[in-house]
Amino acid sequence: MSILADASTRVVVQGITGHAGAFHARRMRGYGTQVVAGVTPGKGGETVEGVPVFDTMAEAVAATGANASVVFVPAPFAADAVMEAADAGVALVVCITEGIAALEVARARAYVRERGVRMIGPNCPGVATPPDCKVGIIPEAILAPGTIGVVSRSGTLTYEAIWQLTCLGLGQSSAVGIGGDPIVGSSFVDILGLFERDEHTRGVVLIGEIGGSAEEEAAEFIRARMTKPVVAFVAGRTAPPGKRMGHAGAIVAGSAGTADEKIRALADAGVRVADNPARIGEAMRDLLRERRP
Repeated sequence: MSILADASTRVVVQGITGHAGAFHARRMRGYGTQVVAGVTPGKGGETVEGVPVFDTMAEAVAATGANASVVFVPAPFAADAVMEAADAGVALVVCITEGIAALEVARARAYVRERGVRMIGPNCPGVATPPDCKVGIIPEAILAPGTIGVVSRSGTLTYEAIWQLTCLGLGQSSAVGIGGDPIVGSSFVDILGLFERDEHTRGVVLIGEIGGSAEEEAAEFIRARMTKPVVAFVAGRTAPPGKRMGHAGAIVAGSAGTADEKIRALADAGVRVADNPARIGEAMRDLLRERRP
């Protein structure tokens, strides 16, 4: 079982003729992902890493039967690329691009939702379901098939949590980096719901950070709807108020969005909150042992 992407996922790389698009198309294919097409306007008819390039998403989907897209398009054009993918009929759009204006992201998110398309990102590492596929930039060397779902706002800590789970022999059912911008296509709650319904997922690791209210909303969902054990880590506990730390969405305004608030909400919902990023995997291992019949 998996969420969002599996061995049948057929991926178009938007921006495949750029350096990042070509590099990660090669890495995705090397992992086993079905990268069936690329799109760059004006480059139709070329090939990149053996992948045919089309001028438009509509042409790429019609020719290859693609059902997912990953966006490596520069920020000024990325929101339009996301909407073009939705118009072409794919079910999943993963936007890796960072630096997109919040208003443009909001417009793209509303557009894809109206068409029933799942958007992940922007400013995210993407989705991986080991050993079947990865759609994005998650390093393949750290992935291992297993039973723990990972959902994270932080790219780097996504990798850290995945690696710890792999080293402990737990592995991942799927891993999803939702992105660190103030507005993203899918929330913690959206992805937690998918993991709750996934029969193969035994537990979930949630990586949050300061800013916004996503973690508090996740805590309410976990309290009311989740039956599976959840371990969390919240980054940014020592961040000074009013300073943005790394991601555009990681800013504390007054008393809202602090790490302590988020940790308290998650703990009150029954989540095991790790006090150190090096103990995320251990916390999940220990929690599973405690719940074992």
